[in-house]
Parts: sequence; C-alpha cells; structure tokens
Amino acid sequence: MSALLTVQNMKTDIGQYKVLHDVSFAVPEEGVFVLLGRNGAGKTTTLRSIMGLWQPSPGSVLFRGTDITGLHTADIARLGIAYVPEDMGIFGGLTVAENLVLATATGVPDDTRLGRIFELFPAIEKFWSRPARALSGGQKQMLAVARAIIEPRALILIDEPTKGLAPAIIDAMADAFAEVAATTPILLVEQNFHFARRLGRNVAVIEDGQVVHQGTMADFTADRDLQERLLSLSA
Repeated sequence: MSALLTVQNMKTDIGQYKVLHDVSFAVPEEGVFVLLGRNGAGKTTTLRSIMGLWQPSPGSVLFRGTDITGLHTADIARLGIAYVPEDMGIFGGLTVAENLVLATATGVPDDTRLGRIFELFPAIEKFWSRPARALSGGQKQMLAVARAIIEPRALILIDEPTKGLAPAIIDAMADAFAEVAATTPILLVEQNFHFARRLGRNVAVIEDGQVVHQGTMADFTADRDLQERLLSLSA
C-alpha cells in the first residue's frame, strides 16, 4: 500500500533541547497508524513538527508525494490534514455549535456530515447550545474530534485522545474512531495500549527521539517481549 504521509529523518530541536534525533515512518492511505512510546519519547513533538508548529531541521515531511516541510500550519491544514492536539484545542467560551462552525471553511456545516457527527457523538447534538467549557472531559474530546471531521479530510492527527477518560467513554471513542478510520486515515498518538491495539493496523515506536520499531500492530501485539522492552508493558 502506498504512503499518504512520509516522515523522513526528522530531527527537531526545541530551544536548547534536541527532542527528535531521527524519526522516519510512513502512514498508509487507509486505517489507523499508531505512534507509541513512553512519556517524553517525542510523540507529540513529531505531530507538531508534521503540522509545522515546530520546524524539523534536517528532515522532511511528504504528503501525497509533495514536500510540505516548512509550510505554515494553516497551509498544511488546507491540504486536508486535521490535527486534534492533546489539549483538544476547543474554545471554552464558545458553544458547541460555534466551535464546529469555526472549524468549517465556509462557516456553514454540511448537514450530512453534521448528521454523521451526531450519530458518532450524540452528546454533540444534546449539548449543541451549551458552552464548551461546561462539557465533561469526554464530551470535550468528542467535540475536538468532531471539529476535525466536520469537513472532508485526507488525514487526521490525534494526540492522546483517551487521556483522563473513563473506560466507558474510551470504549465509545474506540467505536467512533473505527468508523471514522473506515473512510479517513488516522495517525494516532496514544499511551493506552489496549485502545491502540484495538484500532491500529500499523505501528511505530519512538524511544528517546528516534523510531526503534515499525511493523504491523498484529505482530507487535503478539510479541510480549518487545512490548516489555519498548513500552514496559507486562503480560
């Protein structure tokens, strides 16, 4: 399967800190690609570098074969790459409806896509007129993802979507992500391995700012020794 997004030899410094040393991987055109690693390994920095929020040097990011390294974040978003950051990126002082309107190019959400969002996340419709700050943590995460899919996207980057969520909400989120991934590929950063392996088709593991493993999620899930060595996961 050809690659939709290719990261090549990415190195990113943040101030005096060398965070990414050598990150390379390819995201296929279908399914969920999971980026795993311990806390501080460089996963969030990788997503932010892809989105142009931090500039890799050297290294490159190719999207559909075109080098997008150095583009402004807004220009990258216009290419069809959506980003759901770890802090969700929603506007607490605005209503749920206003948050979704702001995520559209025209200011008018498509009724068909809005209906799909209501099916995936019923809380979005239920709390349509409520300020986003009044939502629960799980509901805010649903809103953040809804903003990413309110218009057609070519790829969605999602950072730690299950962090701090209750198990029931995580299960519902997994079902929703699986449905989204049926039509739109996802690059997922996640600490919850059970969630990640339920969704992921392919996986890369980052350790100390470099990719130390790549392969299928099926093979990685079957290798307990590898999980223990790279993620400190015990059987």
